[in-house]
Amino acid sequence: MSHLMNTYARLPVAFTHGEGVWLYDDAGKRYLDALSGIAVNTLGHNHPGLVKAIADQAARVLHTSNLYAIPLQERLADRIAEASGMDEVFFCNSGCEANEAAIKLARMYGHQKGIDLPHVIVMENAFHGRTLATLSATGNRKAQAGFEPLVQGFIRVPYRDIEAIRKIGEHNHGVAAVMLEMIQGEGGVNMADETFQRDLRALCDEKGWLLICDEVQCGMGRTGKWFGWQHAGAKPDVMTLAKGLASGVPIGACVTAGKAKGLFGPGNHGSTFGGNPLACAAGLATFDAIVGDKLIENAVSVGEAIRKGIAEALEGVAGVVDIRGRGLMIGIELDRPCGVLMERAAEQGLLLSVTSERVVRLLPALTFTPADAQTLVSMLAPMIRDFLARG
Repeated sequence: MSHLMNTYARLPVAFTHGEGVWLYDDAGKRYLDALSGIAVNTLGHNHPGLVKAIADQAARVLHTSNLYAIPLQERLADRIAEASGMDEVFFCNSGCEANEAAIKLARMYGHQKGIDLPHVIVMENAFHGRTLATLSATGNRKAQAGFEPLVQGFIRVPYRDIEAIRKIGEHNHGVAAVMLEMIQGEGGVNMADETFQRDLRALCDEKGWLLICDEVQCGMGRTGKWFGWQHAGAKPDVMTLAKGLASGVPIGACVTAGKAKGLFGPGNHGSTFGGNPLACAAGLATFDAIVGDKLIENAVSVGEAIRKGIAEALEGVAGVVDIRGRGLMIGIELDRPCGVLMERAAEQGLLLSVTSERVVRLLPALTFTPADAQTLVSMLAPMIRDFLARG
């Protein structure tokens, strides 16, 4: 670690290999992976279809650059468009890059409407990335501290507050877009109800604003639909993807439709590595497995089993505030900071995270089985019960 920049509070464990939903460390101990690389390993570990696709593509060509046609990129864009009903895809390498592209689209859209200083409405507790623009859009002062001056052009409102957004629209004629996560991941697995989503879509239509949905964490089938906004049918003008899109190979995507379609032309944006053949091969294999193995349906049933099992095991336990989520994106909110549970869980062979200080976050692979769900509940519930009883 002596030459690594000290940017992560890492646990003292290193993994050597994985199989399905289990990881193994360098001492041979195995861990039930209920975090999947923070919603990245959609297909778990060592998925045969994914491994073959990556190996086959590595034996052909890894990278050529976007100076040339990339047929695999075109095929992956077709799959995203088919799943979303949207029109155009720009590929990059990560969620923050996808969100940077979305913010640039919003500014270009505003300028084309004659707005000199376009603004984007964003939400409290949002997390959109750590580049300067996405950090400025993020609603987390702890993450922002020390990096001022932040990028201007963002107006923050309470999450899910349609009236606050409406009032801004009445008084600020420089708004070009609204940007949000339909389910906030880093913010604590907070969910926008379907009425709010539909009302927001209608308001954006009324005002001529772009609706930007950050699906970086909740996209790719995790919530029981391909994308979180599909539960309410609130189709966005811009959608961003990353994390689970290629099951561990770095890739991001900024997807457009409606008013946002056709805004970018040659020279407006780019990415050296974005959408290279290797990443796109992994993305296509991920789509194939999700469809072929009915993993979206699996996310619904297994996610429900986990939430129900945790709720039953913790029924009546003082200190449990809420158990919420959709599909395999689950948050267990406690009444006190519980960061210590991440380390305690790892010591007992379970991988999870704690976000927003008080929320135990579960993001299992879409390949989690009912038996895996039962194992997870049997490991986690006693741990939470003991923590709340003894601290």
